[in-house]
Amino acid sequence: MSALEITWYFVVLLLFAGYAVLDGFDLGAGLWGLFTRRGEDRKILLRAIGPVWDGNEVWLLAGAMALFGGFPAVFAGLFSGIYPAAMLIIFALIFRAAAIEFRGYAGRAGREAWDAVFGVASILTALLFGVALGNLVRGLPFDSSGAPAVNTLALLNPYALLVGVTAVAAVSVHGALFLTLKTEGALKGRADFRARRSWVFYFVLLIAVFVWSLLRFPYLLGNFKDYRVLLFVPVAAFGSLVAIRVFLRRAKYAKAFVWSGISIVLILLTGALGVFPRLAPALGDPQGGLTIANAASSERTLTVILIFALVGMPLVLLYTGYAYRTFAGKIEADEAGY
Repeated sequence: MSALEITWYFVVLLLFAGYAVLDGFDLGAGLWGLFTRRGEDRKILLRAIGPVWDGNEVWLLAGAMALFGGFPAVFAGLFSGIYPAAMLIIFALIFRAAAIEFRGYAGRAGREAWDAVFGVASILTALLFGVALGNLVRGLPFDSSGAPAVNTLALLNPYALLVGVTAVAAVSVHGALFLTLKTEGALKGRADFRARRSWVFYFVLLIAVFVWSLLRFPYLLGNFKDYRVLLFVPVAAFGSLVAIRVFLRRAKYAKAFVWSGISIVLILLTGALGVFPRLAPALGDPQGGLTIANAASSERTLTVILIFALVGMPLVLLYTGYAYRTFAGKIEADEAGY
């Protein structure tokens, strides 16, 4: 296992973490749209994420391509092994995009239907990504050829579903906090209320995930025992959750939103450090499966694509920053847009 392979592991993690933080809040906004009665209020929610949602999903595409380039065996093995589940996620993303674009051309009944589609697809996307993450921690069954041999229904095991529900809770908090920054009046008040209530579920569910993970999968403690300094990451993850609550109580929504994003990154980093150097552990045999060493591309390939990543990632960051700066500020329901 070389330094280049380890570097690329964390590049892939960074890209997926960027997706989780950025697309997480618009998934949360879509979720809360299901609980918003007035059509004009749902229009404001959509206008809040409208200029940035498609740019947010660039991070998912970049992460998938980085995984394909850096660890092709993982990319091929996972997508062949969980093909139906992967297609379900893709369809959820497609329907989210379709709902955002088509609702503006529909009549009242059509808008109601597309709003429902957008909300359900948002929840389903967060849930399925959480289920996928839970199964990667739990481990996947492998056949004699060393490829994942997964029964799709087996992916919906209790542990993975708990992680999936926790992911939904995370985006509900993140989305509500984003809406406190983009709305005013009664909508902002409801967003504040929803952030406070969903934070409780997020915190309790996350503790349940941590406890279950440590009791059921003790191998996750290996790296933390060998390198005690790494314990700072899970401790900081829970500290960031407390910070969200503190700033919510003080009505400092921007700081609460930032800490919400930090909490997502730290939680994903905790999981990554626990499974490292595994990429897809084997079920019942955490030493087996796909690891950095047996799944990475050649040194030459990793070097070339890392150069492209070092050039491309700053461009993505610049575009993301420009988009958010351009469309900063509160949203009002007018005739333009969604």
